[in-house]
Amino acid sequence: MPAGRMETAQDCSDFLMGCLLMGTGGGGSFEEGEAALLRALADGLDLGWVDADDIDDGTLTATVYGNGSIAPDDGTLDELLRSLHLGQPGSEDDAMLRAVMELGSYLGSEIGCLVPVELGAGNTPPPIVAAARLGISVVDGDYAGRACPEEMQSTPFLAGKTSHPSVSVDPWGNVAILAETVNPYMFERIGKMLAVAAILNPAVAATPLTGAEMKPIVVPGTLTRCLEIGRAIRRAREIGEDPVDAALDVAGGWRLFAGRVVRKDWEDRDGYMFGTLAIESSDGHELKVWFKNENHVTWLDGEPWVCSPDLVTLAAPDTGKAFTSTEVVEGDEVVVVGMPGLDVCRNPEFLDVATGPRYYGYDIDYRPIETLI
Repeated sequence: MPAGRMETAQDCSDFLMGCLLMGTGGGGSFEEGEAALLRALADGLDLGWVDADDIDDGTLTATVYGNGSIAPDDGTLDELLRSLHLGQPGSEDDAMLRAVMELGSYLGSEIGCLVPVELGAGNTPPPIVAAARLGISVVDGDYAGRACPEEMQSTPFLAGKTSHPSVSVDPWGNVAILAETVNPYMFERIGKMLAVAAILNPAVAATPLTGAEMKPIVVPGTLTRCLEIGRAIRRAREIGEDPVDAALDVAGGWRLFAGRVVRKDWEDRDGYMFGTLAIESSDGHELKVWFKNENHVTWLDGEPWVCSPDLVTLAAPDTGKAFTSTEVVEGDEVVVVGMPGLDVCRNPEFLDVATGPRYYGYDIDYRPIETLI
């Protein structure tokens, strides 16, 4: 039986508001995710999800997502497309569907269920829509409990699973099959190099696991939770209450900081958007936030503070809508909120090799957010 469903445009908007909050600055754009969901509704599709336990142990599952940097166009896109004799890109829906079908064809077995790879306004809708168009199930859960930039922050990696083989389909129909990699770090690197070559982020189908393999490592209930967060934000606005507090009541977390973005430095490199934000409060304190697609390291008045794997999200104080790293600009008034990361991501054996600040290049000891607040 369905565990949840989006039946209206309002449901879709609420769902994406929750995905934005859990996306920690990454996970794709609200507008692209909304467009995909509304197209599916207009086509009469059932946008629902099921509990992981409802999936048969022998069913072949996979993920499907957009891969690459979230940086905006720097003005060179049109010239690059002309130099490569490329016309207008095809639809994202078609690329996602083809990626799933090509992976099933390569494996010689149809994909019977999709699992979102992460939470984000742009990357959580594709498996929901693709599953609806294919007539298969999508799980109420994901493999990260947030958005994350790399394979190494996902629960399949942490559980010792491999995500190959994978299929990458770009918006022009170029198809690449990554049959095998020597380790997950090379899987991530090769995938990002394919994304750089594709110019516009390709659709990737990956992580083929049986239902029995998927169930112990999926983060359960996260799609329902995103819908509940978004509804709480909207209802708070409607009755004049604080939407950020309403979101945190559902998500569980804390207000960390409030102020104005006074500086944003960023670059598009190796398939990721890197950058640093400086936020100043009205009483003279400063919070710096470093991001690699998503927010990962913060400093309060120059001292290391909340870091991944815990979640750090910037939201608009009046609407509760979270900012992506792409969209936040100097002058924005923001509330910075934090939430605990997954227990498995906090495991000391993973912090330095996958999930913590040292993995991202900073000589900082990870401290759980609840000990800092």
